[in-house]
Amino acid sequence: MALSEDRPWGSWHVIDSGDGFKVKRIEVLPHSRLSYQFHEKRAEHWVVVAGKATCTIDGHTVVAGPGDFLDVGIGQAHRIANEDDDVLIVIEVQLGQYTGEDDIVRLEDDYGRNDD
Repeated sequence: MALSEDRPWGSWHVIDSGDGFKVKRIEVLPHSRLSYQFHEKRAEHWVVVAGKATCTIDGHTVVAGPGDFLDVGIGQAHRIANEDDDVLIVIEVQLGQYTGEDDIVRLEDDYGRNDD
């Protein structure tokens, strides 16, 4: 299992993991966004700790700042975007029977990726 990875939009680092959960620190570079995607085996809980996140969940967009949180259910399409000039930092708690990086179904991607 990778403990961290650089992506075109920024990076992620695993803080902790165990049976049925994984906790990540996600950094999103200014004016970048993750793919619009969903997961078949996990839900996610996002807490914004720095910056401003523009979050899309099932087509609904919410802007969240430090201390705000959002929940993404299993199978819900979602995306985190950073439309500002500062780095965005989100703590993501993944909950489910499987939290592997290959449980990503991309619906849209700015970087031409089909999978990781």
